[in-house]
Amino acid sequence: MDRRKFYVGIKSTLSREVFSSLPMPTFGRYLYAIGPFRTKYGAEFMARHGVNNPHCVTVQQAEKLAKGK
Repeated sequence: MDRRKFYVGIKSTLSREVFSSLPMPTFGRYLYAIGPFRTKYGAEFMARHGVNNPHCVTVQQAEKLAKGK
């Protein structure tokens, strides 16, 4: 059973938006996407705190930081 995965989409204005997608996202609304994330909390953490943050560069780091460990 496939389940939706969370991504952070970067728009042309460089704003970030969390979205979910069942298949891998393709070109369209965003310049590029970061992910897939296992949890929505990890994607939201990356969208809010990932810009120029050396501690939050990868998906795994965002997931860990969002978890609070």
